[in-house]
Amino acid sequence: MKLPTPDWITLPAGQALLAALDAAAGATRLVGGAVRDGLLGLAGADIDLATRLAPPEVMRRLAEAGLKAVPTGLAHGTVTAVGEGIVAEVTTLRRDVQSFGRHAQVAFTDDWQEDAARRDFTINALYAELPGGQVHDFWGGLDDLAARRVRFIGDPLQRIAEDHLRILRFFRFSARFAAQVDGDGLAACTARANDLMALSRERIALELRLLLGLPDPAAIVALMLERGIFRPVLPELAAVRLPVLARTIAAEAEAGLAPAWERRLASLLPANIRVAADIGARLKLSNPQRNRLVAAVQPAGANSHSGPPWDAAYRDGAQAVIDRLLIAGEAAAARPLIGWQRPKLPASGKDIIAR
Repeated sequence: MKLPTPDWITLPAGQALLAALDAAAGATRLVGGAVRDGLLGLAGADIDLATRLAPPEVMRRLAEAGLKAVPTGLAHGTVTAVGEGIVAEVTTLRRDVQSFGRHAQVAFTDDWQEDAARRDFTINALYAELPGGQVHDFWGGLDDLAARRVRFIGDPLQRIAEDHLRILRFFRFSARFAAQVDGDGLAACTARANDLMALSRERIALELRLLLGLPDPAAIVALMLERGIFRPVLPELAAVRLPVLARTIAAEAEAGLAPAWERRLASLLPANIRVAADIGARLKLSNPQRNRLVAAVQPAGANSHSGPPWDAAYRDGAQAVIDRLLIAGEAAAARPLIGWQRPKLPASGKDIIAR
């Protein structure tokens, strides 16, 4: 199987990058999400390159090619290459020597299969030659991709012990790609759910944002709640609120609005601003994200009135009222507020003084 030619390869910076890293000679390949999504006809995945070249050699070659080389993770073999219209992460082939939950001691290698063995899921361990596009598959990722199956490489329990974040990634990728959730992976994630307590809350927040930002994650969120996945870190998320999440997703679509993960998170919480504020603090959300979450859990207030709730929008801002109305399933009432800005009094104090 061959990967369709990515657009970035045609850019001068892309050509320079591939030439610098001897891609045509087989020293460097595209890997991970860019291969997976490219085979599915999806766009937008980050550019990740795996190379047999050592990190200092990568740095030297990029500089000689006129590309910026940023040593973003030299200890783990990663250099970020920056050129006009292109940003790519270049990582030397690795094998794990020892893992510590989220961090691993690695050794560099020139064996593609060793590098593939340390990755999480089979569909993320596909490598493509550039510029030809020939795909190399060491763990059955192509078959899993065709079957829309998200499957751990090796023993799921062991892979989760190596990196606890893989629990949340398993569900996120299943929500995005899977036709049916893999039973072995689900059992392992359920058994090791308490491992999530060892993760930083920022990482949990990022995975939650990516999951809830998918077109329709309701079925996977329901499965996670059923299996107690959130219980160790977000016990406030309640299965009783799942119909509200489904209603919110439907209302977003009816109103023609893109998914908003803060709004969807609010739909899973009780209508309690203290709970929302506590979760915002626990997940270390930014101030705008915390404020939006707290505002969204409050009752819509003006839902029962005829016409758009302009008073509430003027007082609390259009976004807050739109969130509340969509959570209440009232897309029609929310639609007139989309793009609405609070009007400003055309006369100021300076005008009055001048008169």
